Amino acid sequence: MHPFYSFVPKESRLTLQSWLDELGVELTISNARKTKLGDFKVQQSKLLISVNNNLNPYSFLITLTHELAHAFVYAKYKNKVLPHGQEWKTTFKAMLLNFLPIFPDDIAKVLSLHLLNPKASTLTDVRLSSILRNYDKQKGLTITDILEGDKFSISNGKEFLKGKKLRKRYRCVECSTNKVYLFHPLAEVSKMQ
Repeated sequence: MHPFYSFVPKESRLTLQSWLDELGVELTISNARKTKLGDFKVQQSKLLISVNNNLNPYSFLITLTHELAHAFVYAKYKNKVLPHGQEWKTTFKAMLLNFLPIFPDDIAKVLSLHLLNPKASTLTDVRLSSILRNYDKQKGLTITDILEGDKFSISNGKEFLKGKKLRKRYRCVECSTNKVYLFHPLAEVSKMQ
């Protein structure tokens, strides 16, 4: 039994295993990374995928499928196509459709919309990220959870004042420098008194 089995829904394991075997991919379960949920790379002709260990089973399944789609596209086209171009979108969509019945209805509904034009990261699809977040074991406070005008800090200790929501992100001002920063709606924060 591969270590990834404990990270994904039971119904997806055999299909994922067959894809890993077909491609000869080396899969690593990584400690959580702030900048990415998973990645695909080629080193010395080896296909390598890593996925963060802090993802809920549905997020892990989507992320692993995303990276496996990169591996299939690489196996067919090498570096002759864009990383998240039409070839990847078509492959990812076809692969993920295998699993649609596994997802709870709320995820399946939003995921179906996401698959019409998949993004380079599920994090850029706020609706999908929000729904997936409901299945996380530990949920932190996000900037969306606090009110405009509230003071908050982030993991590096910097303090900000929450401003208005622009098109997609929140405009916030760093308290010590008055510099303006834009925050993703699901950025985790600590509310200050």
